[in-house]
Amino acid sequence: MADQNFAGIASILDTDLYKLTMQCAVLQKFPTAEATYELTNRTPDLKLSRRAFNWFSQHVSNFADLKLTDSERIWLKQKVNLPDTYIDFLASFRFNPSEEVELTFNPVSGSGDDELGDLKIHLKGMWVKTILYEVPLLALLSEAYFKFVDTDWNMDGQVELAKQKGLELLRNGCVFSEFGTRRRRSYGVQVKVLEGLIAAQKEEGGEKGVIGDSVDKPTGKEKKGRFTGSSNVHFAHVFGLDAIGTVGHEWTMGIAALTGSYENANELSLQYWIETFGPGLFSIALTDTFGTETFLRAFRKKCPTLPGTHLETVAQTDALVAQNPDKEYRSTYAEIWQGVRQDSGDPEKFVKLMKDFYKENGVGIRKTIVFSDSLTVESAKKYKELAEANGFDTVFGVGTYLTNDFRRASKPEEKSKPLNIVIKISSVNGKPAIKLSDDPGKHAGDKATIEEVKKELHYVEREGWNADEGNRWGGK
Repeated sequence: MADQNFAGIASILDTDLYKLTMQCAVLQKFPTAEATYELTNRTPDLKLSRRAFNWFSQHVSNFADLKLTDSERIWLKQKVNLPDTYIDFLASFRFNPSEEVELTFNPVSGSGDDELGDLKIHLKGMWVKTILYEVPLLALLSEAYFKFVDTDWNMDGQVELAKQKGLELLRNGCVFSEFGTRRRRSYGVQVKVLEGLIAAQKEEGGEKGVIGDSVDKPTGKEKKGRFTGSSNVHFAHVFGLDAIGTVGHEWTMGIAALTGSYENANELSLQYWIETFGPGLFSIALTDTFGTETFLRAFRKKCPTLPGTHLETVAQTDALVAQNPDKEYRSTYAEIWQGVRQDSGDPEKFVKLMKDFYKENGVGIRKTIVFSDSLTVESAKKYKELAEANGFDTVFGVGTYLTNDFRRASKPEEKSKPLNIVIKISSVNGKPAIKLSDDPGKHAGDKATIEEVKKELHYVEREGWNADEGNRWGGK
């Protein structure tokens, strides 16, 4: 079992599943591409100390020792739908932090070990290698901050707190998973959270999520909720859970940078994804890399391959269509994909937008919306009612609210605020990589490129949506 007293990164699998799926796709489609990444602290008032920086730096250097164990390799091949060729690649994979990671501490106040400053993280190297740094670096940075800077908190009651949250979600019919690795307060906190959620599932008389596809498939008729697993592959392994995940913004950002075509990047990302994994696997689409409206222009198009048949290439499909011009062979991406993930913007507007989209494009199959943007129990209950009233199944990926929800030990009426930190891909083969979220506060990348792409895509900033990124999970 997982050791709640462990500090740092426990395994090469101590990351989110979507990093492995994207690494698999990059290995197949862009194995020689070079990439860079940068850290953004959306809570800039929260500084790192020199002591925390030194601890963080030492643990980053320890990444060089991480490797897939024999038991992990066997488990991946038996329980997670990843190609054997990719798992064999992962078994040989090694981090090289001395060459791939640049850490800079810029002091702003104080002196000695208690000196406070800003951290800069710059990653560089082959995309297929640097792609795995993001999640463990973020988890480690959060742990360093709360180990040495904000220490006015304790672990008391964390199992019970997670259990009560889980019980409320389950009793309100929510199908949910734990998504909290990137901003966890520590490795030990995530252990306790999972213990609490598993206890909640057992108390409700159900079982943990069954290992299988990347997203549990609700039937639309279930009344009881389910805890389906964790996005963290290591914890899925040690707790016997389902590993949950599909794709992140990085995949489409990288394709756009490589091709220089932001209008076509969503379509290419969908096409390359299905060519890598086939239909049905990891098939929850992320809509907001360049704004959901832009994504939907691609989502309604016909897939150039023929999922579920022996015809696997564009050339084969085109030849068949040319021979039989009156017969329809292709399905749209919207028909093929199980559903979509809402990760920014206004959830209510998103539900209406997707309902209208599926109706206008003749998609009659019941689809799923996965909500993953700063969820709480109350927001999950609200979005479930809203989405199901509009004909959707719902799944919830609950993250920071589970793994970094603390009060100050000295003043329990005050919240101990989580770090809001992200590491985003910033270039591929020397070309800027950007993100245009449905929430302006989540835009990422070179500002000049962002403005150019806004014009190219006719992107319009949403009015009335001004999330405070520094207090995304609340203040007091």
